[in-house]
Amino acid sequence: MAVGKLRPAFREACDDYLRRLGRRAKVHEVEVREAARAPTRAVQQAEEAGRLRAKLPPRARVVVLAREGTPWTSADLARRLGQWETEARPLAFLIGGSTGLDPDLLAGADARWSLGPLTLPHELARVVVAEQLYRAGTMLRGEPYHKGR
Repeated sequence: MAVGKLRPAFREACDDYLRRLGRRAKVHEVEVREAARAPTRAVQQAEEAGRLRAKLPPRARVVVLAREGTPWTSADLARRLGQWETEARPLAFLIGGSTGLDPDLLAGADARWSLGPLTLPHELARVVVAEQLYRAGTMLRGEPYHKGR
């Protein structure tokens, strides 16, 4: 789930990984509209958080992408995915827009995942998340896509 739409260059890359993921798991990408001309950052974040919450599947485990989250290696993500698969509940990864995610949404998440200390465009973060989810799935199945340690 993400705030905003992807531009064509990012859309193509993201779609490639989502297509690959979709061969092995149910994957639904959800985009919500970015708040327009909000008077403050907090108002914009709250409005976008409301849109994201409205689209969350019932009982979903919520993982937010946040700079102040915990950095996970690809292997860490694969282990977590393996554990979460046994819960039989939807899994939602939330990526904020240009102003980030609402503090209340961050506080209520089941996990906070940081892609590292770099500031990334939210569009690029979506591509990285899709690729890492695909990579983690291949690791869980023992497929050769992942060549790291």
